[in-house]
Amino acid sequence: MMLQTATSLRARIAVPVARILEVQQADGLIPWFEQGPWDSWNHAECVMALAVAGEDRAARAGLDALASAQRLDGGFLSEYGNALPMADHVSIARVPAAKVLDTNFTAYIATALEHFRLLNGTRAAKPWWPMVREAINHVLDHQHEHGDISWCAEAHGTEIDDALLAGNASIHASLGHALELARAMCDPQPHWQDALARLGEAIRMRPERFARSPQERGHHAMDWYYPVLTGVLEGEAGRTHLLSQWDRFVEPELGCRCVAHEPWVTVAESCELVMAALRCGMDVQAAHLLELVEARRDPTGAFWMGWQFVEGIHWPAERPSWTQAAYVLALDMFERTTPASRIFAG
Repeated sequence: MMLQTATSLRARIAVPVARILEVQQADGLIPWFEQGPWDSWNHAECVMALAVAGEDRAARAGLDALASAQRLDGGFLSEYGNALPMADHVSIARVPAAKVLDTNFTAYIATALEHFRLLNGTRAAKPWWPMVREAINHVLDHQHEHGDISWCAEAHGTEIDDALLAGNASIHASLGHALELARAMCDPQPHWQDALARLGEAIRMRPERFARSPQERGHHAMDWYYPVLTGVLEGEAGRTHLLSQWDRFVEPELGCRCVAHEPWVTVAESCELVMAALRCGMDVQAAHLLELVEARRDPTGAFWMGWQFVEGIHWPAERPSWTQAAYVLALDMFERTTPASRIFAG
């Protein structure tokens, strides 16, 4: 049965993985798409997908590329993707956005390395442990006394300081994975445990600390499901939380909207919602969402970014590397094929 499942996984992820390899550069970096930007979060997601697929050389090259790009202060200069403009009605412009030291993007490399360790063992992961240790320390330099973490280093302590709910929830997971790495490396970091506890309490108990501009609050699906995906809300609390807004964000027979009031469902959000649903026992809903995203493949079998269901078009007309990666990780978690499939399972 396990052999059949593994074979099924390889067949279903073959083209999405090939798409990631298609855009990976000679130096190991994985941009969003040809001539596009790269950032450490989406790059790390792709590294994990490559590792699931058994593309060991490419995954290691991706980790080496992260280590080469890391700044001396431990942070990563990322392209903040949401700032990229559209070139026309259907295509994303190949214009770099402003570079900032994004705390969530920096922290996520811990998740990538813990995922790699679960697949390949502690000894294989050890060369990249210093990179993670410095990255997490950089991130925690920007934690507030209330527990929340500024979205970027440049904003910390200024009049534009803010914390993003989805980003902080993602950091919560990354901190947990970093602690697992620290234990495995026999390099304990007790102050990280305290930071993790304070961050979790802030997300659960201090909603006013996040998206402090009211017009920015509550419209993005990631802000809804990330506290569940990352284990801040677990079990019955997680199920109750997801069900409370399921009909707001999930378009029947299409998938998960990116933004509640926009007629746009995306593969990445749908796949991440699959993992959040699996984490709190909503297996039936997760299975249905996975079936729905299969309709978003292009003729080759790679995934489009999303579907604009008022115009009836795949929009934007892009097949990002991280979209492919989100599917690979969701399917691995659903089928429980590799040892790393439990990384988001709690």
